[in-house]
Amino acid sequence: MTAKLVAALTLAVTLVWTAPSFAAGSKEAGQAKAATCSACHGMDGNSVNPEWPNLAGQHETYILKQLNAFHGGKRQNPLMSPMAAILSEQDMADLAAYFSSQTIRGGETDPSKAKLGQHVYRSGNVEGEVMACAGCHGPTGAGIPKQYPRIAGQFAQYIEAQLKAFRLGARANDPNGMMRGVAARLTDPEIKAVAEYTAGLR
Repeated sequence: MTAKLVAALTLAVTLVWTAPSFAAGSKEAGQAKAATCSACHGMDGNSVNPEWPNLAGQHETYILKQLNAFHGGKRQNPLMSPMAAILSEQDMADLAAYFSSQTIRGGETDPSKAKLGQHVYRSGNVEGEVMACAGCHGPTGAGIPKQYPRIAGQFAQYIEAQLKAFRLGARANDPNGMMRGVAARLTDPEIKAVAEYTAGLR
């Protein structure tokens, strides 16, 4: 193995696993600040609309990463971008601490989509060169703090929309283009099935 290859592999691992450091958040302060967020995400982080994500129980570091992405323009959304633009670093840290401490209510899997969704989630698709979702998000959808979000119990409609956004490149704040690469190989039926399957994970 050449020195150049070793250096390249070291850089790749560092980019994937190094998380930026943010201010420490306060759950109590976050609860007071969450009133503004509650119109879309619910006061306890359980959204009132399946188009908007549940934030309850999401990893604190992941919420903070996404808020910073909206704040800095790396992730775009007509509703979230202006909301995040006015938040301070401490506001974002407090909101992340609060919502991550809440309990997600979760959803149910459409039985007609369960078999395909489970197969793609657990095993991927060898013919389509699709990696298993469980490899990063875990067998129960709990994710890995700092890097990969919890998707268990998330709205199927929201997951489907995000997968399609990654596939189109409309969402591009994934580390090293990992999600864009996976989503690009998924068919519409596979995306819908995986989204339905994750909604019912606990």
